[in-house]
Amino acid sequence: MKFLDRWVAKQLPIVALGDPITIGDLKDQLMTAAEKAGIGADEINGELETVFELLVEVMRRREVREAGH
Repeated sequence: MKFLDRWVAKQLPIVALGDPITIGDLKDQLMTAAEKAGIGADEINGELETVFELLVEVMRRREVREAGH
């Protein structure tokens, strides 16, 4: 899904830089952005698990990196 790929690519730098946004907040932002783009929740819900796994991994890596400094 091109919308989802673009949205995640845009959000990952924010998460990777240590922004205190939680995954739940990102989900809400994603659903709002999808709605504004004319994409229904049912279209995007199937992709969310993969997105959340990716975001969790990015946040985990950031925490490990920050702990190592």
